[in-house]
Amino acid sequence: MKAKERKIRVLMAKVGLDGHERGARIVAFGLRDEGMEVIYTGIRQSMESIVQTAIQEDVDVVGLSSMSGAHELFADIVKMLKDKGADDVLVIGGGIIPDEEIPGLKKAGVAAIFTPGTRLKDIADYVRQNVRQR
Repeated sequence: MKAKERKIRVLMAKVGLDGHERGARIVAFGLRDEGMEVIYTGIRQSMESIVQTAIQEDVDVVGLSSMSGAHELFADIVKMLKDKGADDVLVIGGGIIPDEEIPGLKKAGVAAIFTPGTRLKDIADYVRQNVRQR
């Protein structure tokens, strides 16, 4: 069943040793409140476990969060998804990410980066619009 016919499925994950999860949980609850089905894996996830869960759960979106520099791993997750044939999964990121590093993440395939202060409605609208286009 395509995303147009069912709820959008989102996997929210915290990659690496980052233990700060407040922002990821807020986004997860916000997307759920916007009508999406959200799977939250919790903190300290490996790249491999995130990719494996995304494929097993047949998600439309992987939302990654970093507050401690693990955003450098976002591009690796995009590549791993592509290598596993899941290149139709929309990967978005958020957290404390230096502005000068955002263009490189986007070039590597991270569709969007949402920094603190982004409205939940804006994230949900972006997800809906971009999942429907895939």
